[in-house]
Amino acid sequence: MAIKQISVFLENNAGRLGEVTKVLTQAEINIRAISIADTADFGILRLIVNKSAEAVKALNEAGFTTRSSNVAAVEIDDTPGSLARVMELFQKSKVNIEYLYASLEGTVGKAVVIFKLGDYEKGLQIIKENGFSMIESF
Repeated sequence: MAIKQISVFLENNAGRLGEVTKVLTQAEINIRAISIADTADFGILRLIVNKSAEAVKALNEAGFTTRSSNVAAVEIDDTPGSLARVMELFQKSKVNIEYLYASLEGTVGKAVVIFKLGDYEKGLQIIKENGFSMIESF
């Protein structure tokens, strides 16, 4: 099952990230995973939240530009080599990983990695066929 990721486009100015978190706080939305990439002029904040549709609405009403996309949240063992095993499966199957980041969500002894895949459906099939668990909601 797909997890909805929200991408928020931000000017690279002091305080913009704080404004996003304030909007989400006021809407009673909990951040479950977060990543930010920046250039000299702008940044892309990527979020997984507990209430995706409500978050998009609140952020758009506050003047932020957002986009939603499907990502795969894969639970792996929290041991050396676990991520390398998943990466090798995608490489062998020629599934491009556009980017990835980790979540604070998970159980003891496990880690959750968020994957943005070039071929989402093929990536899901590989994950399932190789015994990995998908997180279905945060």
